[in-house]
Amino acid sequence: MENTANQNTCSCQPKAAPEFPEQVTGMYILARALKRIGIKNVYGLVGIPITEAAYEIQGQGIRFVGFRHEQQAGMAAATEGYLTKTPGVLMTVSSLGFMNGLTATANATVNCYPMIQISGATDPTMVDMNMGTYEELDQLNTARPLVKAAFRCSHAKDIPAAVARAYRAAVSGRPGGVYIDMTTPALGEIMDAAEAEKLFYDPVDIYSPVAPNQESVDRAVELIASAKKPAILFGKGAAYAQVDDKIKTLVEKFNIPYLPMSMAKGLMPDDGPLSALSCRSTVMEDADVVIVIGARLNWMLSFGRGKWSETAKFVQLDVEPQTIDQNRTIDAPVVGDMGLALDALIAGLEKKQMSIDPQWIPSLQAETKEKDAKFELRLKDALTAQPMTHWSALAAIKPILAANPDVILVNEGANTLDDTRDTISMSLPRHRVDCATWAIMGMGMGSAVGAAVATGKSVVAIEGDSAFGFSGMDFSTACRFKLPLTVVIFNNGGIYNGVGEPLDKTTDPAPTTLDIHARYDKLGEAFGADTYYVTTPEELSKALTASIASKKPTLIDVQLAADSGKESGHIGYLNPAPLQKITV
Repeated sequence: MENTANQNTCSCQPKAAPEFPEQVTGMYILARALKRIGIKNVYGLVGIPITEAAYEIQGQGIRFVGFRHEQQAGMAAATEGYLTKTPGVLMTVSSLGFMNGLTATANATVNCYPMIQISGATDPTMVDMNMGTYEELDQLNTARPLVKAAFRCSHAKDIPAAVARAYRAAVSGRPGGVYIDMTTPALGEIMDAAEAEKLFYDPVDIYSPVAPNQESVDRAVELIASAKKPAILFGKGAAYAQVDDKIKTLVEKFNIPYLPMSMAKGLMPDDGPLSALSCRSTVMEDADVVIVIGARLNWMLSFGRGKWSETAKFVQLDVEPQTIDQNRTIDAPVVGDMGLALDALIAGLEKKQMSIDPQWIPSLQAETKEKDAKFELRLKDALTAQPMTHWSALAAIKPILAANPDVILVNEGANTLDDTRDTISMSLPRHRVDCATWAIMGMGMGSAVGAAVATGKSVVAIEGDSAFGFSGMDFSTACRFKLPLTVVIFNNGGIYNGVGEPLDKTTDPAPTTLDIHARYDKLGEAFGADTYYVTTPEELSKALTASIASKKPTLIDVQLAADSGKESGHIGYLNPAPLQKITV
């Protein structure tokens, strides 16, 4: 009989489980691309289709700062771009989330802040065919006219290049906002990790400075050297460029008075011996050569006309040639990188003998001394006012911020903006952030959070009650992230003030009236912040001193008189005059 004992025994070894390549999604590729190019913070608000992408971003060691509103997240990103010269990154959901964020990206473009907005987007083929897909909106073409550059990623393989190109576009030449349409198919696409890794690269010469031509420099040098009453006008572009030592050399070596725009305050000390801050009208009327550095002759400078002398000659240093001859003829444009332009200008002036009128600077210094003394007397008198006015509150704040010069000041409102700018002196560059060229209200909480996250410094935001209302809920973001932010709210109960009267017989409040009895400190309590409600300068002084020292999120509600403030602050002339009422 045949032996079958071994017939049921298999001599072969079990097969090994099949090996599959590691796979990653487009969301992972996006996170890696941001990390690879050096992004440290992303600001945004999650939802379909970017929620998992935000987790991937955190997984790469990038800080994801989640907001309550996309506009504020965008303002934070833009502020980081301004303060660091690295594009701030905003991430939003599709449709209205994208639109909310686009306000900030458009604002960044106008104000020349490097910023990248990345928004989740519906499959564009469905949008193009108007197929009624989820949150259908042609985001790319909506954004395109409002930003410096726009890209669409329809495939995961395009993501690293889009991020690198967006970064280059944001920082090169005149900085601005860039949009990336990050479609759902690209985010959800799966690739082999090894293949995805081949997509990443390190771009070279992301910002390539371009020198101005020598002929333009020579023309500017001749004009400046021949000036009897020269003055330098600094804009925020000069502060953004981070060429502080070169600017200091230009001012001090050649003894030229300077007048900074609001976000250029502190580039040279506001109270320095050559500061003409208190002599703005005199400079506009009498300067014979005006050196415009990183500023535009727009509405904030009367378009280079108005009070400006008709015979004055203008030198303009800017990286963007399209800004030349806007509103006023520029006699000596110097177009190129700010640092290289200043190097060339200084080198040329060193070979020249300046022709400054010996009475020009002493006359400005005498006027400054006289006006500053009157202003200080005004502040001193305001300390006794009850209820407090804007000037009472600022008189209390002024010495505290002077004792803490490294605190970044964020400021918005109407009277609150104007009066704070006039009162609070800055001594360090890039320590003042405000609503800038578009005078856009509602940038406060976003910019304050962005400044704190990007720099690690303490921030004080001085807000009008109306301005705070645009973004107040995002004070909670500062609380969740335990940021060293103090928000000071000037409550005068209205837009401009709280004493508006309706024109017609109605029980409704006037269009400019808010709530003089609002207790904004209670909002701070809701989020676990330190809070103060103050009614006197002494109370405000103690509260602000304690809050800065604590480095904790703090909200100080400052009760002002309802009649403190006037319509439109310093620009009431821009309002059309009302018709006279006719009684029938």
